[in-house]
Amino acid sequence: MKAIEVSNLTKKFGSLTALNNISFSVGEGETFGFLGPNGAGKTTTIRILTGVSRPSSGTATIFGHDIEHDKIAARQSMGIVSENSNVYDDLTAWQNLMFSAELYHVRKKAREEKANELLRKFELYDRRDDKARGFSKGMKRRLTLSMGLVNSPRLLFLDEPTSGLDVQSNLIIRDVVSDLVKEGVTVFLTTHNIEEANVMCDRVAIINKGNIVAIDAPEALKKTIQSVQSIEISFDHNSTEQLDELSHLPMVNEAQKAGDKFKLYSENPSELIDVVVDYAQKNELKIVSIVTLGPSLEDVFIRLTGLQRAGEGIHAID
Repeated sequence: MKAIEVSNLTKKFGSLTALNNISFSVGEGETFGFLGPNGAGKTTTIRILTGVSRPSSGTATIFGHDIEHDKIAARQSMGIVSENSNVYDDLTAWQNLMFSAELYHVRKKAREEKANELLRKFELYDRRDDKARGFSKGMKRRLTLSMGLVNSPRLLFLDEPTSGLDVQSNLIIRDVVSDLVKEGVTVFLTTHNIEEANVMCDRVAIINKGNIVAIDAPEALKKTIQSVQSIEISFDHNSTEQLDELSHLPMVNEAQKAGDKFKLYSENPSELIDVVVDYAQKNELKIVSIVTLGPSLEDVFIRLTGLQRAGEGIHAID
């Protein structure tokens, strides 16, 4: 049995088609990433899968239970962690967990044991009697995740779990998710952090304008665009002119600056190395490091969604 089975799912808002006949499945124990630019259909999909919104057509099942016609059974096996915090500021961490457990119909003894376990796991136990109003964003995010796990779900929906968080909270959340996967929990993850998906996910679906344009393991997706290869180089001295000069070297299709390094895209990276070494010698530059790189998941994402880089970031093409 699949944890999630989606078949020909469509969602329309008037003349706008938010989801266009999408189909996919997620196996039990799998960490499944759902990537896409803003407005691609990620949130709409989660709202349908969690029973918040009804599809215009098509079906979705959770462990064999139709989310539209057998909603209670479908939702009993899931935990939901939305991007926006659902923590109540005027309640303590403990009270927030108890309230969430009651909503999931967890018995008193079980919920108290689980709450103690989660508070320790997310390093919030010492603050369990403090009102959430005084918590940092990272602490609230960890508490939100605790609330989504209080019913020991078989399937966890994570919507942008580490967005804008401090390093400590980010690492704690990733470690906890890793532990959950080892225990057999299925994770459905939406994220803008492509590297996060690359590290955490068994498979990734890329959605754009309501259509799924690719589904596969991250490494398999990278192999689909082997032409997007590059070399990454750093020199002992940097100048504002170097990026433009490097972009005009033979065999360079595109040049980017990333911190103290330059990334040069080319279909012949091995030959480009000789050209770059010659450039360095002519300009009396010492090469600090130079490596060849295959396509990244970000490269796949950009290629398949029609996005383009803008400086250090990425933006949609109008």
